[in-house]
Amino acid sequence: MDLLEYQAKSLFRQMAIPILPSQRIDNPADLKGLKIPYPVVLKSQVRAGGRGRAGGIKFVENTIDAVAAAQTIFNLPIEEEYPQVLLAEAKYNADQEFYLAVLLDPIARRPVLLGSRQGGMDVEGSIDQMQQVAVDQEFSPFYARRLTLKMGLQGDLIQSVSTIVEKMYRLFVEKDLDLVEINPLGISPTGEVMALDGKVTANDDALGRHPDLAALSGKRQNSGLARERRIPHAPGDRPHSHSKVQHSPEFDPKSQSPISNSESLQLIELDGNIGILCNGVGLTMATLDAVTHQGGKPANFVNMGSLNRYDGATALRDRAELGLELVAQDKSVKVILVNILGSASKSEEIAAAVAGYLERKARANRHIQVVLRLVEIDAAVKKRLGQLPVQLASSLDEAAATSVSWAK
Repeated sequence: MDLLEYQAKSLFRQMAIPILPSQRIDNPADLKGLKIPYPVVLKSQVRAGGRGRAGGIKFVENTIDAVAAAQTIFNLPIEEEYPQVLLAEAKYNADQEFYLAVLLDPIARRPVLLGSRQGGMDVEGSIDQMQQVAVDQEFSPFYARRLTLKMGLQGDLIQSVSTIVEKMYRLFVEKDLDLVEINPLGISPTGEVMALDGKVTANDDALGRHPDLAALSGKRQNSGLARERRIPHAPGDRPHSHSKVQHSPEFDPKSQSPISNSESLQLIELDGNIGILCNGVGLTMATLDAVTHQGGKPANFVNMGSLNRYDGATALRDRAELGLELVAQDKSVKVILVNILGSASKSEEIAAAVAGYLERKARANRHIQVVLRLVEIDAAVKKRLGQLPVQLASSLDEAAATSVSWAK
């Protein structure tokens, strides 16, 4: 379950992770009683990324402009989801923006810390700056400091950012989360740190132990309005200035005909021969970093985002095949690395999509190697994959090493 930003920040507040003064806005009229001094920023509360680029984040200087902006944002769908809530937040002038995350590696059964000195909307293009530290023993402040040193931080920033990472990790463990992400962590000219945006993914299987998180599921926005109105979504995150970006043509990979779901995938092109398909910014960055560490060069990547955004098994399977189609369209790609973390049922759908895609390519007399890493694969699907050019991997390091070996 992906929490909305204001819900994630309520958890940050409990952990004393610094956040800006903010106020929940349920309708534009609420802004007439705003308790935060202007200027403020209004943020659409939807699960999708790229809100700023899509027009879902606006800075305002007074009440009249704020009410007008709120009306616009409430009526703006982002990836087919309309916000039911906005977040009004104090404006913050950051001198630097970092990326931080704690995520679960369910295959290795250990958490991973991620950090980059390049945060904000351009984080996906900053492969060379993403650092990771696996927590392979009982957690201690050593792990957080190690991450900050790998990020190249110096002076007081080592301690201040390490403290944030420690609090993120404590939240991650106490709430049985799959992901805690701060992007960006703003750094003021005086060295003050501030969580300017946050994302939290709760483990659905652990909600029974956390009624406070389970209660939030009743506050999730209803995306049915967007589907009913059929309004196309706005583009996703801004690509890095040195990367080429393509959006997916809207077709069903089985029939090669247009499909009704208008949620596009974004391909970011690099300069290598290994295509990558992942879900989530943190996992994508970790996968790119692992391939580079093994001496390989990614050719491109597609981030499918949260698997919860795909309603129904068919939609997820179709999008996975579409992602594979995008990644493989570059003739320089010799191998595709698929690294997806999700529930067992979603893993089965991804595996079925890989099998279907390769079988279709074989019939077209085109063969491509795939390295597949999933949480769990059904025995029947595994047998089906055994007859195809697929190598199953149990860890990210193994998947990256195999991909690099095959690409040579």
